Amino acid sequence: MPPKAPTNAQEASIIFQRYRTELQNLAQKIGELESEMDEYSCVTSGVPSALHQSLYFFAYDSLVLSTLRGTLVKRSVQDVVPTLETTHSGIKEVLDSLVQSYQEKEKEFESWRKEAGIQMPR
Repeated sequence: MPPKAPTNAQEASIIFQRYRTELQNLAQKIGELESEMDEYSCVTSGVPSALHQSLYFFAYDSLVLSTLRGTLVKRSVQDVVPTLETTHSGIKEVLDSLVQSYQEKEKEFESWRKEAGIQMPR
């Protein structure tokens, strides 16, 4: 719920800055998660979901290196791929939620700006 129209310029400035900071923080976090999701996509795109059965069949004993609590460990492809997919889908869910929060906050900000009569420079 947007705050009520400001009573003076100083109050309007404080509210405006708060909205702007919140939107910038959300945008930054969205960018970080998009970058992280892209990394997971690059790894998992080499192993499309439809090919997982054949991958497990042919590469069951294949080993990959992964980091576990800061330690490099050898794990089988069969163990790593499901973890990567779960992490990727979890990041996507969080990202979708953050994008929705950003859009809601932006609408709230626009509503407050119109109510307060504040115009943005073009």
